[in-house]
Parts: sequence; C-alpha cells; structure tokens
Amino acid sequence: MTQASDGAKVAVVTGAGSGLGEAVANVFAAAGHAVACLDLNAAGAERVAGGLQPEALAFRCDVGDDASVAAAVEATLAHWGRIDIAVNCAGYDVVKSVTDLSIDEWDRILSVNLRGPFLVSRAVFPAMRRQGGGHIVNIASTAAVRAWGNASAYHASKWGLVGFGRGLGVEGRPDNIKVTTVIPGGMKTHWFDRFPEQGIPLPDESNLQEPATVANAILFATRLPRESVLQEMILTPVSETSWP
Repeated sequence: MTQASDGAKVAVVTGAGSGLGEAVANVFAAAGHAVACLDLNAAGAERVAGGLQPEALAFRCDVGDDASVAAAVEATLAHWGRIDIAVNCAGYDVVKSVTDLSIDEWDRILSVNLRGPFLVSRAVFPAMRRQGGGHIVNIASTAAVRAWGNASAYHASKWGLVGFGRGLGVEGRPDNIKVTTVIPGGMKTHWFDRFPEQGIPLPDESNLQEPATVANAILFATRLPRESVLQEMILTPVSETSWP
C-alpha cells in the first residue's frame, strides 16, 4: 500500500477518459489530489492518468457492472488505503423518441447514469465510513429539472439521480459522508459528436461552457468546511438555452 503524498486526498473519478471526467481529473490533480481514473475506454483513462501529477491510477471500468466497479474501488484502496472523494461523471444517452428507443438502449442509459452512481457509492461508502468521512459528487444535468423531447430515458436517469443523491446524503450524515449533486448546463465536450449522424443540429458553442469551469465548481464543493455541504448546484452558461 502506498500512502498519498503529503496527506493528499484520494479521488475516484468515473468517465475520466474524456469530457467533464477528464476535466475533473485534471483539476483535482492540480489541487494536489491523488486520482483514480475510471473509464470504459481503458486507453482514455490511461492517457489522462499518464498526464497527471502528483499521483494517478487508471482502470477500465464499466460503471453499470458491479464486479467492474468493485474491482476498481478495491484496487484504489489497496494502493492508497483510502478514498476521500468519488465523482460520478460517466454518462450516456441515445437521442430517440420513446417509440424508437429499444429496451436495451433504455437499460444502458439507466445503467450508466443511475445504476453507476449507485454502484460506485455503494462500493466507496464502507471505506468512507471507516475513515470518518468522505464526499460523493453525482453529475446530473439540466435534464433533471426540465424536459425536452427524444430524451425520456435520459430524463428518467437524471431526475432519479437527484433523488438518489438526496437520500444518500441523509444516510451519510451520521458518518460525515457528504453528497453533492451538480446540475450542469451544456459543456464543450464530445457529448454532441453523434448529433450530426442522428440528424440533430450541433449547439452553438457560444451557449456552452468549458468543462474546466464545472470541474472547478466541483472542487470548490469538496473544499467546504466540515460542518457544511453544498447539496445541489445548478451551473449553466449565462446564455444556456435549456434553462430556465
């Protein structure tokens, strides 16, 4: 077992191979945290972890699979002995009408966006309890506070994630395990790459925000004093078209 240097906190970040997860990994590492980068794309996780200082690990992880999540969390604990922060960034969507959405697509969206945060939280909770506290951050979306067409499964997963976070926060209080739900608006990530092939216009980048901005807000939430928790946070571009 290797202790994180100089008492640095240990953060587990899912979806760390790209997008917001990559930005969170970079921001947390820059703040001196040791970071475990989890992603279904092993090459992406390894690429990001390879560029982080002071310390980073990379794991291929399917957040919807219990054994995969457990293995990554156990390996992180075996290496550093603790997990102080878990940020559930992994996300998935298929833009289709409910009549065109297959059952497998529905299940995959719910598996990544809702089951995943549950499995990660379930895996890190005992370690956080033993060490006297921790912080779980779940990344929802403005899809959790309003609705638009062709996103029924995505809405279900993100509305559910808000409810999950509220319940989890109550459970964590006796053990000083904080839970924050972040509700970001549109970001300049690969999220929209599939839009053209689905016949959907790309959003105007002037209505999107940098993922690093959201990542820094997440870092801020984890740095509040012990007696306070930022339970939910909506962070959008000033010109966000999906809010309010």
